[in-house]
Amino acid sequence: MEYFKAQLNQLDKIYSLYSNAINTMETAGIHQWDEIYPDKQILAEDIEKQQMYVGIEDQKIAVCFVLSEECDEEYKNGKWNWPDAKFNVIHRLCVNPAFQNQGIAAKTLKYIENLCKSEGYESIRLDCYTLNPYSQKLYNKAGYSVTGYADWRKGRFELREKRLSE
Repeated sequence: MEYFKAQLNQLDKIYSLYSNAINTMETAGIHQWDEIYPDKQILAEDIEKQQMYVGIEDQKIAVCFVLSEECDEEYKNGKWNWPDAKFNVIHRLCVNPAFQNQGIAAKTLKYIENLCKSEGYESIRLDCYTLNPYSQKLYNKAGYSVTGYADWRKGRFELREKRLSE
């Protein structure tokens, strides 16, 4: 898989990928995202800020994610293990349903960790919906520890962190 910063001309495909993923999650009883979040405007802003990445496999977008030093106010609820570390935050990690159950998310996390480490980050933070067992399993297996919780419109989210090794 090759990873690139997303381009605005990919917005329709990216939005379609998220919409398909939302439908797949809804079918599985996971009500994490909807037509309000993440909407097309949010995704466009991610691309315009050059914070959205796409992973390409077989000439198709297999995964999207956002990397940013920005985080919501609720991240103050985290009892971060490395509070003074330079950190990056993963937002909106989404695997194309056509590529799910192939280890894409785990490979993408490894890519993100290596990229962040090469850019001088010491840790990665993220939030994980408490009612999404697939995300919880992914982040547990990858070594992201729960440091607190945030409550948003859709429910409770775990705040997680992983130290990037030297």
